[in-house]
Formats: sequence, C-alpha cells, structure tokens
Amino acid sequence: MNMTSFFQQLFRTKKVAQERRIVRQVIDLLRQTESMTSHDLADWREAWRSAINIEHPDRTKLYRIYRDVLIDLHLSGCIDQRKGFALARSFMLVDEEGTRNKDAERLFDNTWFKSLMSHIIDSIYWGHSLIELGDVIIRDGKAVEYDGVTLIPRAHVIPEYHVFVRHQLDSPSAGVNYHEDPYSQWLIEAGDSDSLGLLLKAATQTIPKKNMLAFWDTFGEIFGMPMRIAKTSSRDQSYINEINDTLANMGAALSAVLPQDTEIQVVENAKSDAFNVYDRRIDRANSELSKLILGQTMTIEDGSSLSQSQTHLTVFRNLIEKDCDMIRDIINNQLLPRMVRHGFDVAGLTFEWDYAIDYTPEQQLAYETMISDRYEVPPSYFEEKYGIPVGPSKSLPMADDKTPTLIKNIFG
Repeated sequence: MNMTSFFQQLFRTKKVAQERRIVRQVIDLLRQTESMTSHDLADWREAWRSAINIEHPDRTKLYRIYRDVLIDLHLSGCIDQRKGFALARSFMLVDEEGTRNKDAERLFDNTWFKSLMSHIIDSIYWGHSLIELGDVIIRDGKAVEYDGVTLIPRAHVIPEYHVFVRHQLDSPSAGVNYHEDPYSQWLIEAGDSDSLGLLLKAATQTIPKKNMLAFWDTFGEIFGMPMRIAKTSSRDQSYINEINDTLANMGAALSAVLPQDTEIQVVENAKSDAFNVYDRRIDRANSELSKLILGQTMTIEDGSSLSQSQTHLTVFRNLIEKDCDMIRDIINNQLLPRMVRHGFDVAGLTFEWDYAIDYTPEQQLAYETMISDRYEVPPSYFEEKYGIPVGPSKSLPMADDKTPTLIKNIFG
C-alpha cells in the first residue's frame, strides 16, 4: 500500500469513527430525553401520591413542582389572561333594597382588596389559599382599611385537616385549627380542602415541554452547524495544530496559510426534521395548556374564523363568570362578616358585580336608549354618570314600538 492509499484509508476510518460518534451522541440524547422525562414525571407522580396520603398529607414536594411549572411562559400567559379579566371586573356593594353604597365601595378601592382577590384566584391553580387579614387602620374613629393581606405559606397549611403547622413536616395533630377563634376571624380560606389545583394537570405538559426545549438546543449544537473537515498528509504536529486552529476560528473572512496538500471541506447536515419532532410537540403542549386554563385556544392563539372565535370567547367568558362567582361568595360569606366584626361600616351590605359598567360603549348606548325610550329616567342619573348638567326634557316625536337595530344587534 502506497502512502496516498494509506492516508485515504486513514481518512475513511476517521470519517466512519466520527459518524459513529455522532450517531452515539444522538442515541445518548434520546436516552437522556427518556431518562429525564420519566424521572420528572416519576417525581410528579410521587409528589401527587404524598399529597393525597390520608393519614399525613404532604403537599411540599408538589408545591416545589408547581413553582417550576409556573415558569412556563405560555402557561403563565394563560393564567394572567384569565386572572386579569376577573380582577378588572367592576363591583358594587348594595343593601337589602338594592341601593348602592358608594361610601362602602371606597373601602374596597385599596391595594389590600386587590391582593386578596389575587390570592383567592390563585387557589384555582394551587388548590387552596389561606389568607390573613392585616391590622385595621382607624381614621377619625372609623375603620377605613386593612394594612395589607398575607398569604400563609402553603407548605405550612394542611387544608384536609383545617390546620396550619409550625414546621412543614409536622403531623396534622401538631397543627392549629384555623376554623376556631381567634384565627378564624382573621383568616380567609379559598379553595376546597381536597383540591390540588389545575397546576397538577398542567405539570403533565410543562415537564415534557421543558425537556423538549432543552433537547432541541442540544440537537442544534450537534447538527445545527455544518461539519468542517480538513485533510492533510503532513505528520508534523505543529501543522496539524495550525489546521485545527483554523477550523476552530473559521468565519466570514477566513484566511490561512496551510501546507500545500491541505484540503478543507464543509459538510452540510442533511437532517431537517427537528422542527416536526420538537416544535410540534411544544405546540401541542401549548394548546393543551390553553384548553386546561382557558377552556379553548383562540383567545391566546391564532383563530381560523370569526364564528369559531366567538364560540371560544363564550366558553372563556363562562370560565370568568365561574371565577367571579367564587370570589363573590367568599367575600359575602367570609370577608364581610369579618369586616363587620372589625368595625367596618358594611353591615347589611352584599357584594355584587356591576355588569352595567363593564358594557362596551356600544352596549351602554343601546342599553340607555332602550331604557330611556320606555321609562322615565331621572336627570340625576346622567348628571352623576357623565358630569353633564341636564335641563328640562325636550318635546320629541313619539318613538315607535320597534326595537332599534343597534339594540337588536347587541342584545339580540
């Protein structure tokens, strides 16, 4: 065998070895994917098992997983969208006759109340929230607000037994029953005692999605850049080192002085299905998370038609109504009785959502037109709402009995 044939055979041997090394890397990547995913889901299942233990329920491990789950950008976006609609809803406090008490409503127009509603909504995802009311602030002899609200650390609460414990691993028998005085008068409880929240289900999608993103990055490191191969018959190690440095520093303006028989070759990667393998799995995880949190996909993802998007919006609004009903019940059954006991002037009042304020301008116009055409509306209504002095009414032609087209379109 001559020298040329020797180096050709050596190059083929090295090339085969290099290809085998790449194949091994891919196999190792797949094994790593399977190992990490199964390990993460095994941790999730073990944490779930600990949380539903009848004798000593322990949610500590599950809550650690929940914190990782909430890092997911798509999931946090879905939660913020659903949560934001409920927090933006207008409300009112009314007496037994349905008359609004605006002085009482001002008591709720504070940071502590917004934080309280936020913690209440969080119970939907975590399963349970135990919230402590702060100290009462007195001005001019009247209770005007709480100095804040505090979420009792969830790992210290065992809702199945209605107790909170000093140390996370304490048994329920060592806990304090928060349904008894004096704790019950300063604590607001949200969520069912045996609920583990929507994050339990969300973890089945965020864990594989997190791994897919990591593995896609690894795939890109292995196959994303073309392979650079240099051939030379030189046995001089200094020349070989120089060639290696040249390959490592290849850029847009590469220039090098190399031995005469040196050949540099750039081999493009032929693999191109990474998008279908990884991105489609990530996209499926996102759509599943949207269905879990929002009940549909079109209010946060691309929609295909107006009719479908309207149907999805209706489903989403039903979820918002469900959340708002929960908030209203907790405020009426827990918060208001505690506020009365703490000296706030809210006795006999009921918390209700003010849907009239939440109408769009078009809906508001149609609503007011429909009412004013059929009933006598006191001028004070428009003066208070719009700040416009209203004088005597003008003589207008009698309106027919037909409902205006705008009202038909908006209210059906």
